[in-house]
Amino acid sequence: MVRKLLNWSQGIFFICGLAAGIAALSLSLFFKISFNGIFVPEAASQALVSLTSGQVESVAVETLGPLAKYSSFFGAIFANILLYGIIGIFLGVLYNKIRTRKFIPRALLSSFISYIILLILTVSFIIINTVPGQKLLISSAQLTALFVPHLVYGFIFSFFFERLRKSKSFSPPASKQRPQTIDYMAKESVANATTEIDIKKRALLRAIGVSAIALPIMYFGLNRLFSQQEQQSPIPSSSPASQNNQIEPKSRPPGFGDAVLTPLIDAEETPTYLFYRIDKNAIVPEVDVTGWSLNVKGLVNNPLVINYNQIKAMNSIEQYATLSCVSNKIGGDLVSTALWKGVRLRDILAKAQIKPEVKYIIFRCFDGYDVGIPIESGLMDGTILAYNMNNNPLTNDHGYPLRAIVPGFYGMMNPKWITEIELVDSTYEGFWQRKGWTNNGNDNIYSSIVTLGNQDIINRFPHLVTDNLAIGKTSQIAGVAYAGDRGISKIEVSTDGGNTWKSAIVKDPLSKYTWVLWTSGFTPKVNGNYNIIVRATDKTGKVQTSDFAEPFPNGASGYDMVNVSV
Repeated sequence: MVRKLLNWSQGIFFICGLAAGIAALSLSLFFKISFNGIFVPEAASQALVSLTSGQVESVAVETLGPLAKYSSFFGAIFANILLYGIIGIFLGVLYNKIRTRKFIPRALLSSFISYIILLILTVSFIIINTVPGQKLLISSAQLTALFVPHLVYGFIFSFFFERLRKSKSFSPPASKQRPQTIDYMAKESVANATTEIDIKKRALLRAIGVSAIALPIMYFGLNRLFSQQEQQSPIPSSSPASQNNQIEPKSRPPGFGDAVLTPLIDAEETPTYLFYRIDKNAIVPEVDVTGWSLNVKGLVNNPLVINYNQIKAMNSIEQYATLSCVSNKIGGDLVSTALWKGVRLRDILAKAQIKPEVKYIIFRCFDGYDVGIPIESGLMDGTILAYNMNNNPLTNDHGYPLRAIVPGFYGMMNPKWITEIELVDSTYEGFWQRKGWTNNGNDNIYSSIVTLGNQDIINRFPHLVTDNLAIGKTSQIAGVAYAGDRGISKIEVSTDGGNTWKSAIVKDPLSKYTWVLWTSGFTPKVNGNYNIIVRATDKTGKVQTSDFAEPFPNGASGYDMVNVSV
């Protein structure tokens, strides 16, 4: 009987631990929002990303897109709550053995034990997330504040246990003091079963009561946490405010006058709110610019520490540049173009007086991310440290207060939230490169069909209307093409699966670092299925390959194809 009671009491301890854990996690989330405190599931999800191989990540991003990291974040919340339930079992069994009856000492012990367990896990997660050469991104104040939610956990669990302790189900059965007749044993069994059910109901109701208060708090906290990522409203590119001091795009060339192409032209510069975002964070970092500075160190004669206002006071440039994620699939939407404003990286390096033996530039970031680029790329005219995007300050999503724009490289080599630059004399492999992704520039050529089909790339072009094909009607097949910093010289379109090709009209790019828009008229002659294919040639004469390759590790390759029926 005692063993049976112990078994079902462990289930109650688990439920009580879950309820107390939800309350503790809700308070921890409040600290995260209000005081930038530690939120354990965030650190856990980042550690999971750090430990996951690049190949697995590629599949996850291709399948789920940005939802991949959010699934790990919410999975970490669920796992954290389960851990609190397991801690509840341990505490319940412990208190049954030591038979303590004092509420305060038991509550404090519960708080301390749960805190130590979560503290060890949290520090482990943060160590996993910390890159070589970077300090631990955690303060003693944050570690101390982490104890407060566990005080809540300890006192709530101790309250639950106090109610259970007073139950006679936790007392040794009195049956040894009476003759064990069959009739008596049957009555005792029924009484014990009734008492067990009654205690379970009471414990469950208490747990539900606490959860009913804590869960809405957690829901609204998470909603506020993610809504803060969109707190900086974008200004539409067509508004007067965004046109001031903007580099004027060239006039539409012949062939782009069709109204169907208007949304394509309008979003040649991607609106900030539509610009893709891929990084290792489920929660967007928020940097307090008043305490932020850029530290330039390593193989330099004059180490620098520059604040935000000093960087903005330097000579600035504006340039259009396209960023494409190495995880982008053929026809994918992980590519965007914006107008960036900032200072040339080489101007800052000139102030630091780099030494001749420097081979690589390492960027380290507020979120623990790191990446390196060759010194030659850092000294190019087009490599800038940007603080503005589309005529407005960078949003948190896109790296406020400072990010790098490095033409000719995938987005992962254009780090956000930069805090440190180090000059070194050897090749450096950053966060994604240590997981197997390429450390080289973008050598691939991409071309995508936008106006036909339902590919993900259309997400970058709002208000797009598909031009349905019809017999005898000339329709516009149009899209984008990109070849890093090499530019596009020619676009060809096939409507018969690659048997014949026709040259498309190519619009002059916004800059030599951006994608190009292209269009080709097509008039179907007969009913049937048409396999539309596009291919591009860059300005070095290299033709886009038809060989298909997955994004991992060097970026996707192959033709973009859309099947349509007339």
